[in-house]
Amino acid sequence: MAETVRSTTSVQAKRSSNIISWLAPLVCIIAGYVIWRFVVGATANFTNPDPAGGFWPSHKGPKTNFSKMYEGGIIVPILIGCFLIVFTFVIERLLTVLKASGSGSIADFIRKVQYNLANKNVDAALAECDRQKGSVGNVMKAGLRKYKEMITVGELSTEQKVLAIQKEVEEATALELPMLEKNLVFLSTIASVATLLGLLGTVIGMIRAFSALGNSGGGEAAQTLSQGISEALYNTALGIGTSAFAIITYNVFTTKIDSITYGIDESGFTLTQSFASLYK
Repeated sequence: MAETVRSTTSVQAKRSSNIISWLAPLVCIIAGYVIWRFVVGATANFTNPDPAGGFWPSHKGPKTNFSKMYEGGIIVPILIGCFLIVFTFVIERLLTVLKASGSGSIADFIRKVQYNLANKNVDAALAECDRQKGSVGNVMKAGLRKYKEMITVGELSTEQKVLAIQKEVEEATALELPMLEKNLVFLSTIASVATLLGLLGTVIGMIRAFSALGNSGGGEAAQTLSQGISEALYNTALGIGTSAFAIITYNVFTTKIDSITYGIDESGFTLTQSFASLYK
């Protein structure tokens, strides 16, 4: 009776801290408030500042368009915080994806490995993986180690050996893919939420504007309404801008990750087909 495929694997789980996932949003929201309160809302930016200060000073008479954003309300610091969250995770994902991409072209790397395997030079193929240093190289290296091991195993059939190589590649892939997709949920979530928060701030600003309009009259009423609408629309602008930034970067990262994933799939196919054809 044929022996079953051995379950031993050289793939080791990667340890990675996910502290940034819960700490970064909190820090960014706090930083958003600090920017809104002490930078945008600095007393020097207003003709009639509120010297009492506090959590939400009632400054009047903004001197610049930048300081007018302060009067957009309490939703503004949340939107600033959302933008900082997006910016933080864009940097974090950029560093991760660049590392996962490795050095050089993935297509060229796979062709070099195919060439070395066709010449039965597994060590040269492993050396190419060391030079690639990316996710595709890591998966290929794990598969090549099992590939090299299966060459010397005599008690298994070719089909069983191919299955063992395939299993090794799948286990290595299962460790690499979560690292690539990690934290992208923040970008996709804020892409939707930022626009809604901006609209919420606009609605609140419009309510305040029309409420102030009802308490005034004459030319002052028109001035109050136009000022209130202008302040409210700052929320919309911040929300749409943050959402657009999140959508663009999310699509860029998913496209790059899809390219890496395709390279991983191609590397597994290369190993199994090469072994099946050369070591029957």
